[in-house]
Amino acid sequence: MSLPDSQEIIDDLAFFDDWEQRYQYIIDLGKSIPGMPDDKKTPDKLIKGCQSSVWLDYQLDNGVIRFNVDSDAIIVQGLLALVMAAYNNKTPRQIFDFDIAQYFAQLDLERHISPTRGNGLRAIVAKIQALAKQSVN
Repeated sequence: MSLPDSQEIIDDLAFFDDWEQRYQYIIDLGKSIPGMPDDKKTPDKLIKGCQSSVWLDYQLDNGVIRFNVDSDAIIVQGLLALVMAAYNNKTPRQIFDFDIAQYFAQLDLERHISPTRGNGLRAIVAKIQALAKQSVN
């Protein structure tokens, strides 16, 4: 299963009647991310500020940033899939221009995850935005 884009995810989540179904969809999205081999899960790739362990690696290829992410928690892996739908395989400019707060608002996400998960999600976004900024300098 390949990851749908951010608009497809918004549309798909709107189809479900309750958050239990939406959580299951998000978890299933997380299963579509290949993850990282254990030898790549090094301390320098660990994102600070997340309740669970989250690793992020990236490469800049022809002006496009490709991310490789993983988590030790299945719901966080799903949240990573939501973020990857917005940011993966994009140019730094596309990453800067994407309104992530509006995207999360459309998903109605922050009302349905714990405050610590919300903080972790913001830490992941901040790290990606910092990497995008670093990639244009």
